[in-house]
Amino acid sequence: MTDFTLEMSGKAEGAAEFLSGLASPHRLLILCLLAAGEKSVGTLVEETGIGQTSMSQHLAKLKKEGLVDFRRDHRTLYYFINDPAALEIMEILYNRFCRKV
Repeated sequence: MTDFTLEMSGKAEGAAEFLSGLASPHRLLILCLLAAGEKSVGTLVEETGIGQTSMSQHLAKLKKEGLVDFRRDHRTLYYFINDPAALEIMEILYNRFCRKV
């Protein structure tokens, strides 16, 4: 293997890990909503129909992977896309699959 191939191999592995965070219809739905801007957990539950427990699990995974972050306003959590690469990809996916026509 050349140095370039070794470098690309490491980058490919990183890209695969990044994409695994997106590899769920529920997480993609959440990210599509967040691509339009920050949303509270209650709003995400209401707009997706995903139960509170499942929503918490999906948001925890997205946060653990660094794709989203949140801010707290009293007892309400507001989530937003935190990763610039995730935001860029979600803008493309949003325009292609999520946007109302």
